Amino acid sequence: MSGVQDKVQQHYDEMAEVYDSRYDHRRGRAYYSHISRHVMSHLPRRGRLLDVGCGTGLFVYRYTSQGGSAVGLDISRGMITRARARNRSADFGTGNAEMLPFRDESFDAVASLLAFSYLKNPEQMLKEAWRVLAPGGTLAICTLGRNFLTSGLPAVYSLGEAMRIRQVGVGAFGERYYTPGEMIALLEAAGFCDVSARKCSFAHLNLVDPLYSIARRIEPFVEEKIPSLAYNLIASGKKPGR
Repeated sequence: MSGVQDKVQQHYDEMAEVYDSRYDHRRGRAYYSHISRHVMSHLPRRGRLLDVGCGTGLFVYRYTSQGGSAVGLDISRGMITRARARNRSADFGTGNAEMLPFRDESFDAVASLLAFSYLKNPEQMLKEAWRVLAPGGTLAICTLGRNFLTSGLPAVYSLGEAMRIRQVGVGAFGERYYTPGEMIALLEAAGFCDVSARKCSFAHLNLVDPLYSIARRIEPFVEEKIPSLAYNLIASGKKPGR
């Protein structure tokens, strides 16, 4: 594991106890529910899902609640401990997204929410996702999108780390911010077909009030008419069937 991956793992081990307070309460829940719906719209409802970078199992819980089965994988042992406590009907384990510990063609779907940007070798993760997907299976990723609003975030997060601000995601992790075109190119190069990528999520939970409330009201308009302002993006593709 690289030094950056070690740093990410340590950070999320330390943040496991407060992770749910960010994404499963109040505005964090609204934000996470919003991006989850975007990802869910690309996935089979009752398939077998692998959630890469599953955190505390929030998305696995949503997916299994709709009748599917799921396995969650994360590099953080602390996150996996909490994920197992949240959903005892699913399987969870620690592992590296770039070396998935599963047999070929094991899953109907692979999802990843807010973890792809931390990968140092995204091409290898996509190669592994392709391998473990059954023919006709679906990949759906929510990752950080690049625009003028997000371009300064790495510097802000580095400053937060220097100031020892204890908050999920605050740190100099070398994360990458993608454009839709870049994500489409990555998925197509990995062999996926029916590839699409579009921006989503304008009402980010880090916005202060009243900006957050305003952003939530106009979010549907921004996503449809001015997607370049959105914070995240959703990329999806299918593994061709036999």
